[in-house]
Amino acid sequence: MSAPRPTTYVVHPPGGQENLGAARWLLESADSLSWTPVCTLDAIVPDTGVAARVQGHHVAVFRLADGRLFAIDNVDPKAGASVLARGLVGNLGDTLVVASPLYKHHFDLHTGQCLELPEFAVRTHAVRVGDGQVQVALSPGVAHQPLKHHTVSA
Repeated sequence: MSAPRPTTYVVHPPGGQENLGAARWLLESADSLSWTPVCTLDAIVPDTGVAARVQGHHVAVFRLADGRLFAIDNVDPKAGASVLARGLVGNLGDTLVVASPLYKHHFDLHTGQCLELPEFAVRTHAVRVGDGQVQVALSPGVAHQPLKHHTVSA
């Protein structure tokens, strides 16, 4: 008996409807993507997010009360700080968003678009659950970044 196939959540690529080809590509190539486990599903309280490092990139993973998962860049593009995972998840009209804890800008969890300042969009990433582990695959075109080591002097 084979292991159950992981459930893959596909998010809409940045740019919305005109980029649905990228979402179709993701569904067709889900098994060939580089998936990184970030935590157990139970580690994410519903309607909150967690921060993870995926191939050197800061990623925020959100779990909604209805069980849906979303993954976006964790760095607030205006502030340059890795904080979006700590933002408040909610709705602005029909748009599912996370509000940055710093400048309170709202980022669409489906597209990564900043509603107040469109030039500050973040990337969305694929997320799935397999064997109780939440796994993230970076969007196509996101290059691997080696971890940076910082020396702190006293």
